[in-house]
Order: sequence, then C-alpha cells, then structure tokens
Amino acid sequence: MARVKGAMMTRKRRNKVLKAAKGYWGAKSKHFKMAKQAVMKSGNYAFAGRKLKKRDFRSLWIARINAQAKVNGINYSQFMHGLKKAGIDLNRKMLAELAVNDKAAFAALVEQAKAAL
Repeated sequence: MARVKGAMMTRKRRNKVLKAAKGYWGAKSKHFKMAKQAVMKSGNYAFAGRKLKKRDFRSLWIARINAQAKVNGINYSQFMHGLKKAGIDLNRKMLAELAVNDKAAFAALVEQAKAAL
C-alpha cells in the first residue's frame, strides 16, 4: 500500500493562513511563520472585540435613554425602576430607539414610570 504524504494538506493549510493575512504589512502577509502569528493574534483581537462591541452599545443606549429621561424630568435609574414597577418590559435597545426617533412615545413611558413610583 502506498504511503500518504502530507504535501497537499500542508499547502492548503498554509494558503488558508496566507489568504487570511492578505493585506497585512510587510512579511506578515508573505512569510508563513509570521503570517500565522499575526492571524492568531488578530483572531484574539476579533474575539475580544465582539465582547467589547456589546459593552459599547449598551453604554450608548444607556446614555441616550438618560439624556431623554432628563429632558422629561427624571433620571435614568428612577426611570428604569419606574418601568419595572409599572410592568413595562422593554429592553434598552428599544428604549434608546424610542428616545431618539419617537420622543412622544418616550415621554408617555416616562409618565407611566413616574406614576408607578
């Protein structure tokens, strides 16, 4: 039985890494060893970035809700507490969307939150 050599799979694996490293500066896009290190590091950054993105958006939503709540005469924490007491279950993403695009609906929510307190 013939011996199987690994040349084809090795080449495919290397080309996959080099393709992922396309556009990197200098030898990082040409030399396999450096490209492999750069691709691994960029994968770690991408993983961390996906977590940071969620954190950043949540803080943006809270800032928008807080700004609009203050215009309506209540602070963020009291507003959220009032909504919870009133049984209104809207997430921060939707509340921020209302705060930016539909100020009348947001004002109505603020009134309901104030009434529940």
